[in-house]
Amino acid sequence: MGINKKIKKTLNMYPPVRNQAHYPSGYNGYTTPERRRQLEEFINEDGTYLPKSVLHEDHDLGMLEFVKDKLLITINGKKISFVEQILTTQRWAEFTETWSFSNKDLNPEIPFIVVIRNPAVQYGTNPALKYNIPNRKPFFYRKVPTWDGQRHGMDIYKIPQPVPVDIEFDLKIICNRMRELNHFNKVMMQEFTSRQSYTFVKGHYVPIVINSISDASQISDNEKRKFYSQNYNLQLQGFLIDEEEFEVTPAITRQMMIFETEGPVKKKLPKSKKNNENDTIDRVYTFTSLDLEENFVFSTDEDLEIIEKINISNLLVEINSQVVDSTQTFYASRGDTLTLTVSQTDPTETSTIKIRSKLV
Repeated sequence: MGINKKIKKTLNMYPPVRNQAHYPSGYNGYTTPERRRQLEEFINEDGTYLPKSVLHEDHDLGMLEFVKDKLLITINGKKISFVEQILTTQRWAEFTETWSFSNKDLNPEIPFIVVIRNPAVQYGTNPALKYNIPNRKPFFYRKVPTWDGQRHGMDIYKIPQPVPVDIEFDLKIICNRMRELNHFNKVMMQEFTSRQSYTFVKGHYVPIVINSISDASQISDNEKRKFYSQNYNLQLQGFLIDEEEFEVTPAITRQMMIFETEGPVKKKLPKSKKNNENDTIDRVYTFTSLDLEENFVFSTDEDLEIIEKINISNLLVEINSQVVDSTQTFYASRGDTLTLTVSQTDPTETSTIKIRSKLV
């Protein structure tokens, strides 16, 4: 059985995005999705690393934008009227008495849509934000590099966990024909096919759930004119973020620090003692049974004399590999190498040689 030739052996991980202008940031400059452009513009709008505050009025505005963008319908080529403000229950009672949508004869002009908010805001039911971090304790959000003109550093940004809230809205349509009501109901059912939809609040997607649909067709301005009033109860499952609770603390500052550590063990240098009176230096060389040879390189011209030998039975002295008479004073110039080779009288003891050097 052969391999299906239609199966692609290679996949383009960054397919080109059509109908989009060149965007210099992102993958290779030509395949960045439009959504990435929107997010970058939104993040850079205020130039801050912290999220923006999300309060009750922001959710109200998000609900109004949601209705304007997704739920307004057109009837006979004319867009249905919409009250572009959030009304409370009390304001709605006043509104029904003083219709703002009126014609030149001051008669109510329908159909129109209005949003009414329940003033009682309940603790949220969003499980992603409930009971994770107790006592409003700030948690780590991100690390931000800093520069004070001389040193690099890092700041820690902390924010408390957002508070979930459920805000209920009543979306009402007032009309005097059933086909207008059916048209709006169709749009609502299509938008909330999955029971919920989303609105965009300060860079966050916030779910909106439809709870119930009810009829309240008792509104009329006189006994001759009746109206359909359909009520859609919506629940916005949002959250509250207050920038006053954000914390910015310094984390680290990059500095040069020098530590002194132990290096590899080296041979012990011969002890020297300078006699200022006659300008001489005494050097002491130590030998063990495991190390019977010492080398020393001169940095000056010197006259040398062996003045003391301890636990040494035989001594061989060489200057640049040339044997010299150690019983007399001998000479070494700058750059010469002195080699001392000994034989010990008692191998269990340490042997020492003291050489007095006089600068020439």
